[in-house]
Amino acid sequence: MISNSSNETMIAQKAPTAWSGLLKRSTGVSSSLTLQQRFGAHLILILLCVPALLPFLWMVATSLKGDTQIFSTTLTWSTLFPYPLHWSNYSGALEAIPFVVYLKNTLLLCLVTVVGTTFSSAVVAYGFGKMEFPAKGVLFLLMISTMALPAQVTMVPVFALFRWLHWYGTYLPLMVPSFFGTPFYIFLLTQFYRNLPTTLAEAARIDGAGEWTIFWRIMLPLSKPALITCALFQFMATWNDFFGPLLYINDPSKYTLAYGLQQFLSVHGSEWARLMAASTLFVLPIILLFFLAQKTFIQGVATTGGKN
Repeated sequence: MISNSSNETMIAQKAPTAWSGLLKRSTGVSSSLTLQQRFGAHLILILLCVPALLPFLWMVATSLKGDTQIFSTTLTWSTLFPYPLHWSNYSGALEAIPFVVYLKNTLLLCLVTVVGTTFSSAVVAYGFGKMEFPAKGVLFLLMISTMALPAQVTMVPVFALFRWLHWYGTYLPLMVPSFFGTPFYIFLLTQFYRNLPTTLAEAARIDGAGEWTIFWRIMLPLSKPALITCALFQFMATWNDFFGPLLYINDPSKYTLAYGLQQFLSVHGSEWARLMAASTLFVLPIILLFFLAQKTFIQGVATTGGKN
């Protein structure tokens, strides 16, 4: 049996120290910066972010404008900044397409793919990172090499396979592959598991624990930052996925938000204010999610790139 108290003590002592050390080495952050240096660094970072923020700011401003302001050929303050604010564009966008239905469909896909991809990738990554078996390096290299294979190469045979399985027109082609792992996330988590102290697993093996127990009760809880990072990446990939629903979904009641925006553009292409309002609503959850999980996200990326 596993000694829970001894394992928890080892985890509490070693894991935070390793994470903080890796984070400092990866980010190069020093606590000796003066207030003026920090202010200057933040000011430079803000200025560098301005070009990236301009398209988003233009989208939000356009979503609050009227048609006269949008199509105006004169450059004035009234055309750059919306006044008065047309909040009715957002209600009009919600009425133009079944936004709530598309949102439910998208959240369902995100939930299933995030759970499936994160868990399956963690299982495979633990095998590569902490276990020894024949041809381990060859299999890891083969797995990594699949990242260089464009999706367009396998699109036709994969579509034929799902069609043969009678999965066309359902969410199964978009959900089931997520339970077989993703090479990028497997690589990311493998680096994380390699950085964890091997003494944790060795102590558990001495107590008689199997590999699954070690993974589930020790390694998986310690890999929370890396798992959240993979979950965020997968959530954003599924949320922004347009090609998958376009290829496999033919029922309008099963459309996702990304596909629904394209349908909105094809039907209401001249209503730019409503289109920008719908696009703002589409982007807003991703921005909020990133800011809420920003600390854990940065910690996960930093620790997966460190060294022992």
